[in-house]
Amino acid sequence: MTDMASRRDMDERPVISERVVTLTVNGRPHTLRLDTRVTLLDALRDRLGLVGTKKGCDQGACGACTVHLDGRRVLACLTLAAQAEGRAITTIEGVSGAEGTHPVQRAFMEHDGFQCGFCTPGQIMSAVALLAEGRAGSDEEIREFMSGNLCRCGAYPNIVAAIREAASRGGHDAGL
Repeated sequence: MTDMASRRDMDERPVISERVVTLTVNGRPHTLRLDTRVTLLDALRDRLGLVGTKKGCDQGACGACTVHLDGRRVLACLTLAAQAEGRAITTIEGVSGAEGTHPVQRAFMEHDGFQCGFCTPGQIMSAVALLAEGRAGSDEEIREFMSGNLCRCGAYPNIVAAIREAASRGGHDAGL
């Protein structure tokens, strides 16, 4: 490759398309100017400083980046920030209510539903949604609907026990 060709390639950078996006995160609006290719995960972590949502695989395979979008669980690494505009985003930082720790968070602590803790925010966000969906009828059902959330430490039995406990305390209401 000649110097002329390499210089021309360097000058032909793609034009970045930006737009102003207002994200409502944990009940608070945030107006950001973002590249249209920015994922919700990167906007939350890098632009808003909400680092509770973890970047695990960045490919939608591990569940560490699970957040709620209009009450439904989504993988923030596979969701563009612009897609979330005008919708309610809840992260692990916003899952606790006025009464303090969420029932699922308490159950995770009581049942040692974590070891290293890296996957815990995504696990909790999925568990809260699972309970709201009414999908905690049995341990098998819990395992099935939590299967998109990986734990490298293998705390699965404790995670299932924590979800079962939260479901027994409030059933569907424990997810709200």
